[in-house]
Amino acid sequence: MPIYHKLGNIPQKRHTQFEKPNGGLYYEQLFGTEGFHGHSALLYHVHRPTQVKEIIKSYSVEPKIAIDKNIKSLLLKGFELKPEADFLDSRKAMLVNRDCIIGLAAPQQSLRTYFYKNADADEMLFVHKGTGTLRTFMGNIPFEYGDYLIIPRGMIYQIDFDTTENRLFYVESTSPIYTPKRYKNQSGQHLEHSPFCERDFKMPTELETHDEKGDFIIKIKKEGMMHEVVYATHPFDVIGWDGYNFPYAFSIHNFEPITGRVHQPPPVHQTFETTGFVVCSFCPRLYDYHPKSIPAPYNHSNIDSDEVLYYVDGDFMSRNNIEQGHITLHPKGIPHGPAPGAMERSIGKTVTEELAVMVDTFRPLMVTAEAMGLDDGQYYKSWVE
Repeated sequence: MPIYHKLGNIPQKRHTQFEKPNGGLYYEQLFGTEGFHGHSALLYHVHRPTQVKEIIKSYSVEPKIAIDKNIKSLLLKGFELKPEADFLDSRKAMLVNRDCIIGLAAPQQSLRTYFYKNADADEMLFVHKGTGTLRTFMGNIPFEYGDYLIIPRGMIYQIDFDTTENRLFYVESTSPIYTPKRYKNQSGQHLEHSPFCERDFKMPTELETHDEKGDFIIKIKKEGMMHEVVYATHPFDVIGWDGYNFPYAFSIHNFEPITGRVHQPPPVHQTFETTGFVVCSFCPRLYDYHPKSIPAPYNHSNIDSDEVLYYVDGDFMSRNNIEQGHITLHPKGIPHGPAPGAMERSIGKTVTEELAVMVDTFRPLMVTAEAMGLDDGQYYKSWVE
């Protein structure tokens, strides 16, 4: 997160003695990325954060690949994914490459019986259905429909859901997830032309500080494996922290669309960037206002990227027969564009209520067996008149 934030109690100067009220010292931890070069925060723990008592078991969670070199456009019926009780069990990878895992989840229960850490990837959880609270050792963030939850790698967290009907679209990124550089000045502040600003972010609050010893299970994902590790103290024992590396939320409803006289290309919708892909938010907006404008997107070739669209709400004007929770994949190598009739239908329209999340990857995506179970089997022919 490219802005400074702090929560709880911290010493006046870093790397110095921070005394507990009843004697002893708090334990400082650097929570950093990219070695000592990337964004970091300094955390202060009641207990040493290094006390591993046991490693119970380790097992593979590598996605099962059905198609490793794909040329077919796909439509996945996301809401046909069956709900599962456990948060991690409910997460199903759909599309995968070296840079990211794109998936769906329909968890029915809160994550409370263990803690979770992704040691390999930043996570972006998009909340399609459900409300609740993301609970982390750096503070809590309430969430609702339309929120992007950005969880940096290494973050220990749990998640509370208010109901059993929850739907998430998620992306795991092997490189940090940032807001686009072109929206910011050299100091990192968002510029006036940015479609959102720091005021729109939901910061962590309600820092939980547990002074507890016992057996606390953390499931740690690392290199395609899940490791169940027992720690001797409660992971949420942070008394305070400050820095630039922390979880936060951003609502898609706070994205301010950029429009023009003629159809604008997808980069105007960009919300996040990584070294391996970008994320865009397609939001309700006024259509193009040139008297001869065609609001529907022009046909285009994905020469250097695979395009993934997750449909959230509204009538997505460039497609036919699209429903909530659908995912389309347009692979690099063949052009795609509006469905037959969509271009003509769009002429004269003045507004769209569509809501969707797009992920454009710079490397080709492999298709998992879970994805093929949701594939409609016919989408790649949908442009034939």
